[in-house]
Amino acid sequence: MSDPFGTIAEAFSRTAEKYDAFALDHPNQSRMRNRVYKHIEHHTPAGSRILELNAGTGTDAAELARRGYSVHATDIAPGMLARAREKAAQTELRGRMSVQACSFTNLEQVEGGPYDAIFSDLGGLNCIPDLSPVIEQLPRVLKPGGLVTWVIMPPVCLWEMAEIFRGHPRLAFRRFARHGTRTHLEGLYFTCYYFTPRQVQNWFGPNYETLSVEGLSVFTPTAESKNLAKRHQAFYNSLAWLDDRLCTRAPFRSWGDFFIITLRHRL
Repeated sequence: MSDPFGTIAEAFSRTAEKYDAFALDHPNQSRMRNRVYKHIEHHTPAGSRILELNAGTGTDAAELARRGYSVHATDIAPGMLARAREKAAQTELRGRMSVQACSFTNLEQVEGGPYDAIFSDLGGLNCIPDLSPVIEQLPRVLKPGGLVTWVIMPPVCLWEMAEIFRGHPRLAFRRFARHGTRTHLEGLYFTCYYFTPRQVQNWFGPNYETLSVEGLSVFTPTAESKNLAKRHQAFYNSLAWLDDRLCTRAPFRSWGDFFIITLRHRL
């Protein structure tokens, strides 16, 4: 399992600077992240200690720290970790955000546990074919009764499936590949896997209670889309209106660029 992780770490290290730059002036991605923060704030009391997996450049950790949480951000990409440490060093975040190089497959190495909540955003967990090896380790770092909030890419993404009408069938249905989808970043190739909420719930098993599932960007574009929200604001706002009203209802809560799932560890 560690072999492809080296490629992934290198790919994301190479793109770290671009990653933060792309997020600037990006109303669609900002909306998506704010939906995630709203979800966390609804379920996770202010002041809670959160362990973030796949924290990337620390964007989410920094924002959650500003919102009153204490966040320990972990990742395996040196380039991402360097930028996360820069954010953690900001005066306003000192004592509220910490950073550690650690894989989610080696949670026994995590410092400072146990935590009130475990968080992972925007598909960081979609790089392994089975989440059960991660879930099995959670009791080492999660308090009894603690929360898990993960943002995961599902197979059904309406925005990608619409590419069939533009003559791109491989893109339209890439998430349905049985053995994952070969993807590339900064010239390096690795495999992504897509999970339904039901699969995730089955991996967690009876020791966890599902509190909430909601689709993220069901009708609005994928996270890569930057210009639609800027160039066609009224149309984008209509799509966002649909998202807000349908994202927690079946079947839409299982669709989208991502879905957000929160579970509680049973006492």
